[in-house]
Amino acid sequence: MKGFQFSNYIPPEKKEGSKFDQLLNIFQQLLLMTSGNVEQALAYLNDLDRRYGLTDDKYGIGNFVEEMKEKGYLTEQNEEGTLAMTAKSEQSIRRSALEEIFGKLKRSKSGGNHHTPYSGVGDELSSDLRDFQFGDTLEQISMTESIRNAQINSGVDEFRLMERDLEVVEKEQKTQTSTVLMIDVSHSMILYGEDRITPAKKVGMALVELIKQKYPKDTLDIIVFGNDAWQIQVKDLPYLEVGPYHTNTVAGLELAMDLLRRRKNKNKQIFMITDGKPTCLKEGIKYYKNSFGLDRKIVSKTLTLAAQCRRLDIPITTFMIASDPYLKQFVHEFTKVNNGRAYYSSLQGLGNMMFEDFQRNRRKNIK
Repeated sequence: MKGFQFSNYIPPEKKEGSKFDQLLNIFQQLLLMTSGNVEQALAYLNDLDRRYGLTDDKYGIGNFVEEMKEKGYLTEQNEEGTLAMTAKSEQSIRRSALEEIFGKLKRSKSGGNHHTPYSGVGDELSSDLRDFQFGDTLEQISMTESIRNAQINSGVDEFRLMERDLEVVEKEQKTQTSTVLMIDVSHSMILYGEDRITPAKKVGMALVELIKQKYPKDTLDIIVFGNDAWQIQVKDLPYLEVGPYHTNTVAGLELAMDLLRRRKNKNKQIFMITDGKPTCLKEGIKYYKNSFGLDRKIVSKTLTLAAQCRRLDIPITTFMIASDPYLKQFVHEFTKVNNGRAYYSSLQGLGNMMFEDFQRNRRKNIK
């Protein structure tokens, strides 16, 4: 598979759990890398087993495959016995992505990351705790946590409940947010021996599962853009592949704006994951392409749409998986025109930054 190299593979740490659970975690990662191709993922799993000794004499890959079928993760599609993922397997991958990317993020007692220092004013309690601040109401105080802090700070014999001991349950606005996630599927997402599409898919699935679990009233639409742009369903994410495409950012933004026009929520936003410059436009039935530098015609149209989104109060957050100075300059200009935000992200930091920005936009009313 393009972009996947065993030399870059780091064997997983030994974790508690059954051999099945350990293998399932690795297998799910391979399914993302192979765009849902079960046969290819199993071939890679066998190679990894030979290299790193993932199985033993008591439990082999064959046992693992049979157990996946018994537990409903795999099914046989035809008489030849071709294996395919099930809906249960797709959901399991999304939950795994959520745990991997967002599950370990914890709010500090000081109120969280400095990028998101404020929460909304409202009457919907969240599960987050923070230190007491002037203006907090008595109903917000978490007595269990506050008393525990007092016992730690002053001791049982000289028990005193002080302001420093108080923790309150955070409140959030009862806002609904409509988000469009744009994922670049141009050929550059697998160039230079680096697999960039798999982390993008993983972050998308984690965001989907986060919204489903914590913000069920929010909406999330997912679109991909290459020469054209098209909408995909949540279930399509694991199977997403990069194509021999250029980067038609204009088509992606036009489709995103069209989807958001149909949403009645006041809060609307666009997240865009890309690693390259816009290189393509569609004019009628023909494509205008230029991969050599930043084409003035393409850039002008892209910036026009960024400004249009600003007038419609739709901020665009760009996650740029590239470090070229001239590309950064373009993203800087694009962000300035839109009054949005831009992150020049490593693949490892992508999920954390998206989570922080999503939370920030939920906790304020976008005009």
